[in-house]
Parts: sequence; structure tokens; C-alpha cells
Amino acid sequence: MNSMEPFNVYPLYDVNIVKGKGCKVWDDKGQEYLDLYGGHAVISIGHCHPHYIKKMTEQLNKLGFYSNSVINKLQVELAERLGKISGYEDYQLFLVNSGAEANENALKLASFQNGRKRVLAIDKAFHGRTSLAVEVTDNPKIVAPINDNDHVTFLPLNELEPWEKELAKGDVCACIIECIQGVGGCNVVSKEFAQGLAAACKKYGTYLITDEIQCGYGRSGKFFAHQWLGIKPDLITVAKGIGDGFPMSGVLISPEFKPVFGRLGTTFGGNHLACTAALAVLDVFEKEHLVENANTVGTYLIEQLKKLQQSEPHIKDVRGRGLMVGVEMDIPQGEVRKKLIYEQHCFTGGAGTNVLRILPPLILTKSDVDDFLYRLKKVLDNYPADSNAE
Repeated sequence: MNSMEPFNVYPLYDVNIVKGKGCKVWDDKGQEYLDLYGGHAVISIGHCHPHYIKKMTEQLNKLGFYSNSVINKLQVELAERLGKISGYEDYQLFLVNSGAEANENALKLASFQNGRKRVLAIDKAFHGRTSLAVEVTDNPKIVAPINDNDHVTFLPLNELEPWEKELAKGDVCACIIECIQGVGGCNVVSKEFAQGLAAACKKYGTYLITDEIQCGYGRSGKFFAHQWLGIKPDLITVAKGIGDGFPMSGVLISPEFKPVFGRLGTTFGGNHLACTAALAVLDVFEKEHLVENANTVGTYLIEQLKKLQQSEPHIKDVRGRGLMVGVEMDIPQGEVRKKLIYEQHCFTGGAGTNVLRILPPLILTKSDVDDFLYRLKKVLDNYPADSNAE
């Protein structure tokens, strides 16, 4: 007899993770793993944080969900707290459910505001999988014909001239950038480029959107990655780390944008349980100084990886900021990740063919870093020095 099965969209590791605590997870056989992936940069305060569990349980015992047709004080509290911790108290907050949805709404707001249709994005950009978000994603393989609407021009990272040339045409609705690229391989936007782009956007009436879905929310060692660059975007999108695993996202919207009833909407966005998750995350951020920790431990991680690079011929480059780090190797990252999981019991991410992407919970310690480097070195040392497996 047939039974319905999950639609097979991911190649899966043969590991069934059933439990988590802090920076560790366990499979159904009781094997412990060091988690330097955080379920794709989602686990910001660590797995199963006691404060998070307490707050979520209390809220579930009161009310899990009601629609956005009534007052929800938790949304008001979250907006106040997020504005304060991020330094954007004069901005407005629209809550939705996923990173792609946040980017869709940011692009939509920009287009409503200036009436334009064109978007500029960075080569290798990833902004999500829904209609407009996937169109501004530089991967033709995941863009269906129905999404391919000629709205987007992809331009090189950190080369201002081509961006200014396109902006000067006067028809660009928005520029969307990740200040540290995720899927693109942890490439970092330079200060000069960011400031030049922000000025050019102002000059030509184009809105600047920073996609802070992966690089934001404390991961870079400041609340937002763009805060290292001295710019103030018109729209900022957040997701991943905002709810420590509860599906949630948001758009921070400059005061220049005035809301119009009926333009935007959401069924699940900003629901009671989601807001509780986000508030619990901010409690832990503040109490445990996680943004500062991401900076301190991230700096240590990058220093130690660069030190390892001196003696490890397979490491070609180390880049990123805070706890968002890319290690470029001369060996396919897929092979290295498999060995890290199956032999060294350690989860990491990947980008492109050869970049190992490290996205741990923001509670990572220096001793966790040492532990990871020991495991990584063991894997890399097993490859012959001239393996050049590109």
C-alpha cells in the first residue's frame, strides 16, 4: 500500500538529530556532536536555552495564536526592545515568517514608495526562494521561468563604478545587499563600497536594503553587519536568529515610509508565540552579552584559523566577521563536511564548491573554538599535501 512521503528536496546526511543543548546536539544513537552550524545560523542563543523554554511554555499555556485583527502587546514590546538593542528606535517593524518573506516585503515597500521596478543585487547573492526574493538571487538553477521577469541586474561586489552607472539611469527601485554574503561564501562588503553605494542611492532616489537575515542579529559582532560599515539603510530584513528556531522574520522600516492599510498583511506574522520567542532571545542577548561574545570569540576563531592556515596547505583563505566565517580550501567542502560529521562528529555549513561556512550559536566559547580546530585539523591532515581536488 502506498503512503505519502516527504517531497525529496534536500540530499540528507544519514544522521537523525533528536536532542540539543547549548552548542551540542545528539543523534538517536546517543552520539554527541559539536554544532558549528546552528541549523543554518538559526540557533542564536544555543539549543534548548532554559529561559527560552520557560517563556515559550508559559505563553503556550496562555495563548499560542490569534490573528492580527486585534491588539497584540507583545508586538509593541518587541518593536521597542529591538529598536533599542539595534540602535534603530526611530524605525518601524513589520513582522512576517521567513527571510524570503521579509525580503519580498522590503522590495515591495521600496517599489510602492518610488514607483520603480528595477533592482540591483550583488553577484552570488542569495535572498530567498519566493517569487521576487529568488529573482534577486544569483542562481539560475532555482529561478523558475515564472520568476524570471527581468527586474534584476547583478553587479560585482566592492566595485562601485558599475553600480553608479546603473543607478544614474534613474529607474532603479532598490539595491539589496548582504554585508557578509552567506551562500556566496562569506565575502565581506567594504566600507568604501557601502558608503559610496548609500550615497549614490540617496542621489538617485533609490532605496538601500540590507539583507541581515544571516549576517545580522548579533552574528557579526555588532547587532547588524552593516553597522561595521557606517551606513544607515532604508530597509533592513531580519530572520534566522531572531527566534532561535521559531519561524519568524521582520522588516525594519525607515520613518520615511508611511503605512497604508491593505498594502501589506500576514496571517501568522508576529503571532503571540513568535513574539515570545523573539523576546526571550533578546533577554538572553542582553543578559549573556551575546553580541559582544560573537565579536570576541569570532575574532579568536578567525585568528586561530589564520594561524592554522600557515601550517595547513589545504586552507587557501579565511574570511568573514564575528561568528560568520568562511574557510576556502583546495578540497571540495562537501567531502570535508562529511568527514567532520561522520568521523569528527562536528556540524559545519558549506558555500560554493570549496568554502566551509561556520555559523555557530552566539554562545560559542574559546574552548569550543579550540575543540573545533582540533577536529578540522584531523580531517585536513588526512588529505595528501598536493591533493588539489578542485
